[in-house]
Amino acid sequence: MKPYLSGCLLLLSLGLSVGNLHAQTNGAKLAKILHSKELRVCIWPDYYGISFRNPKSKSLSGLDIDISAALAQELGVTLRYVDSSFPQLIDKLLNDECDIAMHAVGVTPARAAKLQFTQAYLRSDMYAVISKNSNAVQNWDDLDKPGRIIAVQNGTVMVAVMQAKIKQAKLLLVSAPMTREQEVESGRADAFMTDYPYSRRVLASTDWARIIAPPRPYNLTDYAYAIAPGDPIFLARLNRFVAEIKKNGRLAAFASKHQLDAIALSQ
Repeated sequence: MKPYLSGCLLLLSLGLSVGNLHAQTNGAKLAKILHSKELRVCIWPDYYGISFRNPKSKSLSGLDIDISAALAQELGVTLRYVDSSFPQLIDKLLNDECDIAMHAVGVTPARAAKLQFTQAYLRSDMYAVISKNSNAVQNWDDLDKPGRIIAVQNGTVMVAVMQAKIKQAKLLLVSAPMTREQEVESGRADAFMTDYPYSRRVLASTDWARIIAPPRPYNLTDYAYAIAPGDPIFLARLNRFVAEIKKNGRLAAFASKHQLDAIALSQ
């Protein structure tokens, strides 16, 4: 069956006529993907456990690498990864540099105003990373005090959250080539804020860091896949895929493989 005809049958299965396709979406993204036989996936290659490129082997691994491969297989297309980051997220999608962002994108009002999101598949709180040698910060309540410097990665969910929550400490926005780890290890910052997946990387790759979890939910964030707006057909197909991997246990299996069971929304 020709790709375009296959795409048309898929549209009908979703309750949408081919005639409605151009009325509801500018790009006919799903039909284009099926026709070109290629799915372009934006990733952040520094996201441990999610979409991480090994600096030595250059190989990719992580939950969203496995899930994107499963999605491409189900669609019958090849994968092409496009390097991105959270500061570049919106522009990459709106400029059609990739079809979908699959790097555990936190759903925020600011992002939702410009992008479309699938149903959530992960949910994470925020965690503080400190030096084991820190005398200033021993527990969560020590973070927001006068004289403390709290680092956050520019472009991440943590920026807006900490800007709203921090009242006494100073917030340090970190952008490349600086890293959050360098700021804390050097003593220029007392802690940096991150999510559950990245906190696993810190524990796996350093011997100087300690993770502090909030004593109660601090800012739970849902993670989903993001696409450019105006394409309900593509969004419906992606939501069907996410629902299927939850129901058949593949999401749980992928999450367990990458030690992300604690934050997977498998139901």
